[in-house]
Amino acid sequence: MTRSLPILIGIFVVMALSNAVVPVLPDFAEGSAMQGAVYAAYFFGVFVMVLPAGMASDRIGRVPLIHAGLLLTLASGVLILLYPFGLPLLVFRGIEGLGAGLAFSAALAWANSHPSAWISGYVMAAQNLGLVAGLLATGWLAVATGNHLAGIALFTALTVPALAMSVTIRESKHEGFMEADLLTIVRDYFRLFVAAAILIGMTGAIAAIYPGYTGGDPSLLALQLATINIATVATVLIAPRISLRPVPTIQISSVLMVGAVLSSYFTPYALPVIGGLAGVIIAATLAFLAETRIQQGAMAGLFNTATYAGFTFLAAFAGLVAGMFSFLSAFILLAGMAGMMVLAVSGCWCRYHG
Repeated sequence: MTRSLPILIGIFVVMALSNAVVPVLPDFAEGSAMQGAVYAAYFFGVFVMVLPAGMASDRIGRVPLIHAGLLLTLASGVLILLYPFGLPLLVFRGIEGLGAGLAFSAALAWANSHPSAWISGYVMAAQNLGLVAGLLATGWLAVATGNHLAGIALFTALTVPALAMSVTIRESKHEGFMEADLLTIVRDYFRLFVAAAILIGMTGAIAAIYPGYTGGDPSLLALQLATINIATVATVLIAPRISLRPVPTIQISSVLMVGAVLSSYFTPYALPVIGGLAGVIIAATLAFLAETRIQQGAMAGLFNTATYAGFTFLAAFAGLVAGMFSFLSAFILLAGMAGMMVLAVSGCWCRYHG
């Protein structure tokens, strides 16, 4: 745990800064279109970077990419504070996403190459804790200070000690992991990555349509949606310590996800269940990827690409269905897609045992 602490702090700060614009989006841009662009610019940067970063980490090492990611995060935070409007804001949010993609893919590859399986759980927990902290702290600071940039300033400042601590990170040993062609990996594990995109992206899809469906108070909605990430933190820390086979675990979680998604139409108490199941699926998928004994940079890059694709496109699709038909239709469709993943992963097995 001590050895991984600088990485965990770095990921926490990166994710907190990325989410610090969410509670105050109306202060950054007028109109839903521009606000959506400010929000999506970050995810676009992450999406295009996570796979190249993962593959590069297998060749040049994880640590240089973690340093580069933190430097880009610091630079983007400063630039957003200086130019918090218009096209420059979109560009700097994109740069922020590139930095996050570098740091997160390299950190996850570092963790998943570690002999202790729960290290990956720590990284995913740091990611989700950072998202919650960015959401809640920025909202509170905006009210307390009357300045929508207060949260950005706080987490930009915290990037400095995180970057300083990162000099103590040492490369994880990943002997025994073999190289494999990227197209071969995609061919052999395509269904597993699709399941990751759908089942983990489910949290983003529910979060995207839930506020419009309920029309509740924003502060209450923030707390309700935060329970998704908090539950994910709990299960990604617990699940790796339990000896569960990855594929059956994903299948059982998929079945339970169907009920949780449908229940969330009726009660917000189902939201943490969705987050908790997503955490179990994350842990099971990362365990499966580690068992392949393929270099984990490429595997982490593909995993992150799949999950961020799920966050982006599944949320947009759910919103489209809700707008064209009804919110009930969107919830039913999402539940059906979760159920289909039981069959999608049924034939998945590790082809490259070391």
